[in-house]
Amino acid sequence: MKQTAFNAIHRALGAKMVEFGGFEMPVQYRGIMEEHAAVRTGVGVFDVSHMGEFEVRGPGALSYLQRVTVNDVSKLSDGKVQYSAMPNDRGGIVDDLLVYHCGDRYMLVVNAANIAKDFAWLKSQLPADAELRDISDSLSLLAVQGPKSRETLQTLTDVPLTDIPYYHFRRGTIAGHEAVISRTGYTGELGFELYIDSSEHTGKEVWDAVFAAGAKHGIRPVGLGARDTLRLEMGFMLYGNDIDDTTTTLQAGLGWITKPAKGDFIAKAVVEREKANGVPRRLVGLTLPEKNIARHGYPIVEGDKEVGVVTSGTFSPTLQRSVAMGYVPPAMSPVGSVVSVLIRGKAVPATVAALPFVKGTATQ
Repeated sequence: MKQTAFNAIHRALGAKMVEFGGFEMPVQYRGIMEEHAAVRTGVGVFDVSHMGEFEVRGPGALSYLQRVTVNDVSKLSDGKVQYSAMPNDRGGIVDDLLVYHCGDRYMLVVNAANIAKDFAWLKSQLPADAELRDISDSLSLLAVQGPKSRETLQTLTDVPLTDIPYYHFRRGTIAGHEAVISRTGYTGELGFELYIDSSEHTGKEVWDAVFAAGAKHGIRPVGLGARDTLRLEMGFMLYGNDIDDTTTTLQAGLGWITKPAKGDFIAKAVVEREKANGVPRRLVGLTLPEKNIARHGYPIVEGDKEVGVVTSGTFSPTLQRSVAMGYVPPAMSPVGSVVSVLIRGKAVPATVAALPFVKGTATQ
């Protein structure tokens, strides 16, 4: 397993370590509930250095990215970030990703488990007038998330963080080290991502400075466990669970990032066909009674017939109830519809709910 620059720190803090996306990563430190609450009410820090970063340059970079992603990259300008997806020839999702406009180049941020697959796919589509480079190993990445994240980080940088709108970034320093400071996030709360040099020395200095600055706000390190409960409360998708090579962006409720009017792109015909004829299934939010947790892969049934599948499920620490996401036929997708989830052989009623389940502070 690969290790991030913060591995020794995680171990010193007593983190439970697991394999994720080929990396040894902390799943929790003192407990998922405590870490989840820290992000919802104060500030928490995630090591997300396992994410992949690719650099795209050259005169054909824009037209190339327009072809391989579903969103309209031409709407970006230097300092802006865009959420998007890469479709395969059948309309399935190769990966979901972030596209950063960095002036003379673009940076793509992809999921850790997909780095090799994504790079191979992008390389296979690369034109002669664009360059593609994997820069993942040169960067470490910390996500500082929560209502107190801005107050915590502002003491460590001259960049006015209030001037960074949602889905924008600035270049500057953090605790004396060069950084890209962006504002996207995977928790639904106000937060920032710090792209820094991948050396252990830089990582330790930035980590220590962030935790010293956030001490008065009850700052906590946060593992993958709480990252999952936080993102699920927001209805954010996890690649490999909620979306994959067989799901289209329209089926997954990502029509808002799918822009066929921008011109030609891979699988545009699939998108237009689904827009015209409708989708065979839709991803929806679900709430369940008591503590019946609908886990990934559990069937959604109508009588004896399986009609859908749960893709993610957990007990929501914020709502104190079970929530899930899953694919159902369009007729069952309106909010308020009642479906049944097969849990250990028992059909448990679940109600289709609007997403997100929880409203955060991300855009404040």
